[in-house]
Amino acid sequence: MDWLDRVARLRQWSRDGVRAPHKPLLLLYALGRYQRDPGGAELLYSAVEGDLKRLLAEYGPVRATTPAYPFHHLVSDGVWEVRTDRGPGSPGSVVRELRASGAVGRLVPELRDALRREPSLLGRIARTLLDSHFPPSLHADLCAAVGLELDDAAGAPVPGGRRRRGSRMRESVLTAYEYRCAFCGYDGMIGTLPVGLEAAHVRWWAYGGPDDVENGLCLCSLHHKLLDQGVLGVGEGHRVLVSQRFVGRGSAAREQVLALAGRPLLGPQPGLSPVADAHRLWHARQVFQGEARPALQHQPQPQPELGSESRAAPAP
Repeated sequence: MDWLDRVARLRQWSRDGVRAPHKPLLLLYALGRYQRDPGGAELLYSAVEGDLKRLLAEYGPVRATTPAYPFHHLVSDGVWEVRTDRGPGSPGSVVRELRASGAVGRLVPELRDALRREPSLLGRIARTLLDSHFPPSLHADLCAAVGLELDDAAGAPVPGGRRRRGSRMRESVLTAYEYRCAFCGYDGMIGTLPVGLEAAHVRWWAYGGPDDVENGLCLCSLHHKLLDQGVLGVGEGHRVLVSQRFVGRGSAAREQVLALAGRPLLGPQPGLSPVADAHRLWHARQVFQGEARPALQHQPQPQPELGSESRAAPAP
């Protein structure tokens, strides 16, 4: 049985392109529990409900949701089983029924056997789930949240997935934005190599976001992660959105995040396409957290000096 292929094709609820990573999050959580304790990796719904709610709140869709949905419906994908005090089988996706019946879920015996025979399979399954449903900037944090330790830094190709052109996109996006963060203007380099600058997908690659400039932003590492966590976004007129849910009391949070509200993006170069409306609207609906803070009154942004100090393209 090809477990990677089965995991890559988890059936998920879908309507109008809405993100629904409920099953992948539950499966990642179950893999983390199995990795720590293969012999006792049963998950009592009432005991893990709080953990799963937190995962869905942080990494799931913007709309309110419940962990009862994946706990019941993952059974249909052939990787998960549920039993209750009455015997095998799930009582459904109603929270009170899962609690009252003592519902317990775990990986199916065939998958557990495969993981015992081939220990590296766990890491490949986890990488497939991460690559298929979440942007790379969130992978390390998500693994920590579910208790997974992955050694395979290179990852595994997603079965049936699209081929990525990451290096080509990075070069195109950083050049389009002249090697500076589109949100804050950070432009650090060592020699001719940019440091701490990344090409961010606005519409996540895992959800059909293309590897091109119209779906990209050059961002510093901090603002890339905040974009992917829904703290920051791109609004009408290509101005920075800052979520009202973000709270920062110190001067660093005020200067590096709160002060960005309403600020126009820096770039791209004249003649190059800004972020396409379809991609920024996807992010606003699927990732951005809640309502945006009101725009602040900003002073004009200083422009970089041109001439002999102009940026050189990074060495190949």
